[in-house]
Amino acid sequence: MHKLTHFRLCPLSRSVRVMLAELGLQIQSVEEQPWDFSETFLRLNPAGELPVLEIDAGPALCGTYSISEYVAEELKRHPVDGLGVPLFPGNREARAEVRRLVDWFHNKLHREVTRELLYEMVYARLQPGMSGLSPDADILRAIRANLRYHLSYIGYLAHGRRWLAGEDMSFADLAAAAHLSTIDDFDEIPWETYPKAKDWYARIKSRPSFRPLLADRIPGTPPPRHYADLDF
Repeated sequence: MHKLTHFRLCPLSRSVRVMLAELGLQIQSVEEQPWDFSETFLRLNPAGELPVLEIDAGPALCGTYSISEYVAEELKRHPVDGLGVPLFPGNREARAEVRRLVDWFHNKLHREVTRELLYEMVYARLQPGMSGLSPDADILRAIRANLRYHLSYIGYLAHGRRWLAGEDMSFADLAAAAHLSTIDDFDEIPWETYPKAKDWYARIKSRPSFRPLLADRIPGTPPPRHYADLDF
């Protein structure tokens, strides 16, 4: 059985979890603490980054880029009947747009919003000896300003296209939704201000593959009441 090493609120990990669920793959899940990686994990991935997918009788794939590309290549060789989400659909130009948006969400959005929010709200608090640490108000203000920009962009994409990268749902949608699910866990998204983004996210949120993410919990940080409500 394939094994995925992840952290439940890590958006990079979440995008891979949803992807694998869309494919109907059964995997063994192992959690790592991003604020205190084990020596075993660092031997597996010296870069110290999540997620890592260990293919049964195959390689250890480190990071969403290598995982998604490897899986996409496997699907070309061995198509899955009834697959709901082609990861990189369309012609060469369409696939390039999917990859551009995946890079946007997993790098730019992660760097400017999700990674910093997780550090302030979870990682710093759970580090040994840091349990009483409060989030930095100035950093949170900067994160919220950055988030508004990204929500506007998602709304712009959702308004002009059926899905974020084009007519077909793709890994770009899974990547973006993974980040928003993490951010929404902290009730940081003013959904009513961004109705196009909200409508698009509701479509992703209602997919069966997304439900395990909505059930994740971190002690001491309960999500808002709408978090797991498929109709908001």
